[in-house]
Amino acid sequence: MIDTGLAGAVVAVTGADGGIGRAVAEAFAREGARIGLHFFSGRGELPDTAGIEHRIGSRVDAEATAERVRELGAEAVAVVETDLAAADAAPVLFNAIESRLAPVDVLVNNAAHCESPDGALTLTHAGLRRTYDVNVTAPALLTAELARRAAGTRDTVVVNISTDAARAFPGQIGYGTSKAALEAFTRAAAIDLGPSRVRVNTVAPGPVQTGWMSDDLVRGVEPSIPLRRVGTPGDIADAVVFLSSAQARWITGQIVQVAGGHAL
Repeated sequence: MIDTGLAGAVVAVTGADGGIGRAVAEAFAREGARIGLHFFSGRGELPDTAGIEHRIGSRVDAEATAERVRELGAEAVAVVETDLAAADAAPVLFNAIESRLAPVDVLVNNAAHCESPDGALTLTHAGLRRTYDVNVTAPALLTAELARRAAGTRDTVVVNISTDAARAFPGQIGYGTSKAALEAFTRAAAIDLGPSRVRVNTVAPGPVQTGWMSDDLVRGVEPSIPLRRVGTPGDIADAVVFLSSAQARWITGQIVQVAGGHAL
């Protein structure tokens, strides 16, 4: 058994209404953390530029996550809705979580936006703008907000969620390049914020079954994975918890591929 040192920590998880975000929240709940759950349900507020590839959550989904983490032992839970593409999203989210719990110790930037089609010839200004706003700008500003609020007085952690295809993601140009930018931000922010006692790392998942993969797709992709199975949200959550734990106290600026060997 390993003591992660996360009991009582306040953990903010964006996009926590399902999939990887929900699994991450559950994993932290098992460690005795206090959980701030972010979600966004405003599909009607999105620009009508293309199909939305990633699922749009709801308060019902977020509350289901909250109920689940309470069952797993989280004594304090806050559920907050905000559009991460908004200019004031970072202070709004932190103010809401801090008013209900306490200052944030761990930030997990999991929320993402992806549109379809997203190929090199189908890109649109509006689609790219929202993709980068949610996938790059929001994590960067949330990280900066955490660092400013902690002000070097305590250890804090940021874990970003990328993709193992960030190096080249044909067919998902906006999404893939935004994740590559997030990885570059991870390395730079780790250097800038290290003296302020902020560790910044990224988990890059491979193909993970969150309900979007058909049986045929799973069978088609598994041969390309050395460990011969697609990932589960729990596979990613365990890596996030490790990078947030006391055992990872001297790890920062790393992109950790959690993909069963996919896309090496």
